[in-house]
This record gives sequence, structure tokens and C-alpha cells, in this order.
Amino acid sequence: MSLILEWLASLMPHLMLVPIVLPMLTAALMLLLKEEQQQAKMVMNVGTTALGLFAAIALLLWADQSGSSTTMGVYLPGNWQAPFGIVLAVDRLTALMLVLTYSIALASSLFSTARWHKAGVHFHPLFQLQLMGLSGAFLTADLFNLFVFFEIMLAASYGLLLHGSGRMRVQSGMHYIAINLAASSLFLIGVSMLYGLTGTLNMADLAQAIPEVSAADRGLLHTAAGILATAFLIKAAVWPLNFWLVPAYSAATAPVGALFALMTKVGIYTILRLWTLMFSSEAGDSALFGSMWLIAGGMATMVFGGIGTLAATRLTHLAGYAAILSSGTLLAAIGFGQNMLTAGLLYYLPSSTLAVAILFLLADIMDRWRNDGNIDIDDEEAPFLNSELVPTQSLNLDENEQVLIGRAIPASAAFLGLAFIMCTLVVTGLPPLSGFIGKFAMLTNLINPVGLGQSAGYQAGPWGWVLMALMIATGLFALIALTRAGIRHFWATHERGTPELRISEGLPIAALMALCMVLTVKADSVMQYTQNAANTLHAPGTYIQAVMETRPVPNPTIAPSSTPPSSGQEAQP
Repeated sequence: MSLILEWLASLMPHLMLVPIVLPMLTAALMLLLKEEQQQAKMVMNVGTTALGLFAAIALLLWADQSGSSTTMGVYLPGNWQAPFGIVLAVDRLTALMLVLTYSIALASSLFSTARWHKAGVHFHPLFQLQLMGLSGAFLTADLFNLFVFFEIMLAASYGLLLHGSGRMRVQSGMHYIAINLAASSLFLIGVSMLYGLTGTLNMADLAQAIPEVSAADRGLLHTAAGILATAFLIKAAVWPLNFWLVPAYSAATAPVGALFALMTKVGIYTILRLWTLMFSSEAGDSALFGSMWLIAGGMATMVFGGIGTLAATRLTHLAGYAAILSSGTLLAAIGFGQNMLTAGLLYYLPSSTLAVAILFLLADIMDRWRNDGNIDIDDEEAPFLNSELVPTQSLNLDENEQVLIGRAIPASAAFLGLAFIMCTLVVTGLPPLSGFIGKFAMLTNLINPVGLGQSAGYQAGPWGWVLMALMIATGLFALIALTRAGIRHFWATHERGTPELRISEGLPIAALMALCMVLTVKADSVMQYTQNAANTLHAPGTYIQAVMETRPVPNPTIAPSSTPPSSGQEAQP
């Protein structure tokens, strides 16, 4: 392991560019190919995404070096010192989000090869540009570049949402575009106000400048932060600004819907990153500003998501409301500002995102299977049972003289059923899977006095009990909704053929299920990782020092050796 870490250290900080540059170059190359060359584009899309996943895993391993509680990588692409030049930064949280992004993206790209990538033009280039925007949003340490990557991500998502055409996609796409353009406008307004007050857009420099803002400008600072937060909260699907999500995500094709499961998490990540940097307990008069808004907004979103799951009649709608419910839970937990609670939510974040992505993929296969067969049900519910509810020997045959009781379940149907059960357990937070562990970790840190005594930020108090009740209640709502959907799709129909399940569709679902199992089996290691990540988030001095103290390489030249000089450096405070 030490040899691997030494090799990764030799690649740093240039390895940080791979998740951004690789999809950008691939998308540019794809645009040079004719649309008839779909096979080549498909191979390039899947292969590039797989390479990006390897790079993300390498960054995660490097960020989680044993013996170091805080490891930061900083890259100066223009060789200008912060805050004057562009800065990229990677820590445990960034690496976790990159691995999650590329894992779901690889599964989605594989799933699309079965049929959906042929439904329109430029699917593969748009997919890669979406990955570029997502990766850049996680890696950037500058608000203006965050805006740039947001726009790249959104521009690609507009095309992906419309992929496959149809009236519903166009209608939902118009709403999606309109609300995101409004959010982008708020983003620019908030950024402009912050720059006017502090003279910087570098995140670390902003964290240093905010405590020094004069009392006369403090109200304007909070207004700017509120406007900026509104843009991020729209992307995080907070109530009442989330009316666009379910129609848009459910109208998208299955692989696009699975990839869109990451979009709300970009808003969650940005709020968590900026709030813990700019309004930490060290921010003077602005310490923990907006925490109650996050708690109240998150709880309202949880209620909306829970009720939405009960009202949903389509699997894609159910998956969309599950994404909203997950976002609400994360937002409410963030607002408490407790490092131990943050560790629990960082464990819950990938689990819930994986489950929602699997649901979008399953919905496509299950709806196709359900609509192929005759789903009309006889008035007589069990004609092959006698009055004692025991099978009648002569009637335990269907019209094709196949047994009704004891018939083997097709392997594809059994696979879909197991995948759906796993999603149900993770989304609802039932044992023994990772959804339960994540919710249990959050609940423990809400009601455990010892845990609260060791944790910074607000004590739980009445709001903690409300959040605990909502987590339990909304989990029950989701259980009822998903159980009802399972009955409707797996039990309440007959005379249905075997579901058509290609390897390119089943393999991505199985891979995402395996990741949920890994999170469960390796819960102790993952929780230690998220605890270290949370501790770093709530001690922003580490991030600030690493970014601000990274120095450019003086007079960089092309070295004759095989190892080029670094244009940045990694910081290990």
C-alpha cells in the first residue's frame, strides 16, 4: 500500500486535472466524429468514464493516507498564487464526491448502450461534458470557476434531458431550463455582491475576509450570502423551489435520470463546502449564519418528499421524490453544524444517491416489462384455491397447463425483485443495509448526549427531536410507497412474460448494488473516512492554510527528464 501511495504522490498534483480534462478532450474528439459512428463514440464514452473512475479512486486513496487526519491537494493551473489565479483543491470530501460521480456515470453509460444512446444525437459528447462540469464543481476552489463549471454542467444537462424527444421531455425541459437560468442569475448577483464587499472570489480568501467585514456592511454580506444560497438551494431541490425536479427527472431517459441523481448532490456539496468555510464558528459575527434556515428548509423538504412518495403512481416519480427526500434530510442535518452529525450525513449521502440512481434504471426495465403483459385481473382473486384456501389439485394449472403454484421465478424477474428490495431498504433506512447505518449514525448523534458533548455547533434541542421524528416518519412514508409499487409491479399482475434484461442493463444495476453492499460491509472504515472528512470541514483553517500557502513554481521549464516539473504542489498541513 505504501508503494501505491508513493506512486500516487508522484502523480500529484497533476492527477487532479484528470477528472476535468479527460472528459473535456473526449467530448471534443467525439464532436469530430460523424453521428453514424455511434459504436466508436459508445466505446470512447464507457472507456473514458472508466478511466475517470480509476483516477477518482486514486485521488481518494491519496487523500485518505493513513496517519494523516488532514491531507489536502492544491493545484495552480496558471501558476499564480491564490487568490489571484485559478485554484483546484482536493480533500476527502471532494474525492468521495468524485468517486460517487464516476461510479454512477459508468453505470449509466453502460446502461445506455442497450438502447437509449441511439435515441438522439450527441448523447455521448453531452454525457462527457456533464461529467466535466460535475468534476469541476467538486474540485474548484474559486466561486467564479464554480459558476463556469455549473454552466457547463447545466448546458449539457439541457441536451441530455431532451434526448429522446417527445412532448413531455420538451415541456419538462422548458421548465427545467427556466428555473436553472433564474438560479444562475441569482448566482451571479450573489457572487457580484460578495466580490464588492470582500474583493475576492477565492473560497479560502473569502473565509478569511468575512470576519473582517465591518458591522455596517454585515447586513449586506448576509443578503449576498442569502441570494447565493438560494441559487444552490434551487439545485439542491429545497421546498418550495423543487417543483421542477420530479417532472424533469421522470421525463428523462433512464441513464440520464440516474446521472441526474447527482445534480441535487452538487447543490448539497456546495452548500456544505461554502457554509462550513464562510460561516464556521470562526466567522465572528457571521458564525453559523443561516443555520436555522437550512434546518427549517430541510425539514419542509422532507415533509414534501415524504408526501410526494405516497402520492407517486409512477416509479420514475417515486425515484424523483426519493431524491427530494434525501436532499431534505441532508440539508436539515447540515444546518446543525455538528461535525459528528456531518460524518453521518456524509455516509448517508452516497448510499441514498446510489439507491435513487438504481431506481431510475429499474423503472425503465420494470415499466417495459409491466406494459408488455396483460395486467387485467379476474374478479375471482384465486380461482385455483378451494374454500379452505388450499390449492385444488385439478385447478393448479393455467391455460397452457403450467403449474400456478410452485412455478420457478425467472432469473431476470428475481434479479429485478432483489434490486427493488435493496433500493427499498436503503431509501427507507431499514436494516441491514447502508441506508439504515447512515440514518442510525445521524440519529445517534442527535439524541446521544455524549456524542453531542463532543460535537461543535448547535445542540440538538427541540429541533433535533423534530428531525428525528421526521426521519422516522418519512422513512415510513417511503416504505409504504415503495411496498405498494412493488406489489403493483411484482405481485398484482399475471399472464406476463419474462422481463427482457440485457447484460448491459443488468450489469450496471448489479455494480451499483455491490457498492451499497461495500458501504454496508465496510461501514466502520467508511465511517472513519467520513468522520475525518467532517472534522476537516468544521476546522476550515486546514483548507484555508493549504490553499493560501501553496506557492507557484518559479520559472517552470520543460525538464529533460521523463518526470515533468510540477506547476503546483500538494499541501499536507
